[in-house]
Amino acid sequence: QVQLVESGGGLVQAGGSLTLSCAASGSISSINPMGWYRQAPGNQRDLVARISSSGRINYADSVKGRFTISRDSVKNTVYLQMNSLKPEDTAVYYCKLDLLGYTYWGQGTQVTVSS
Repeated sequence: QVQLVESGGGLVQAGGSLTLSCAASGSISSINPMGWYRQAPGNQRDLVARISSSGRINYADSVKGRFTISRDSVKNTVYLQMNSLKPEDTAVYYCKLDLLGYTYWGQGTQVTVSS
């Protein structure tokens, strides 16, 4: 059983910063592909950033230069450092892990950016 527990969301003013954390537990290795996605009301869930098992990183164009994804392999935790936040970054942020053909999601954490 794989569990993903996210934390770090909250309310922040435009231009501020937040750091999200996603701790993975269960029958996983330290190099599983993991990523962050977000979903705003009425919208689909979209990729924000992901890190592959080889360490390759991809970002959505809308967050390039502002967000940074990183991973602590010892703690099986992936982070999303979010800087220069904008109101349009407001969404529920979900952590995702891919393992042996299965996809696991965290419960989501709300990020609200006020103007």
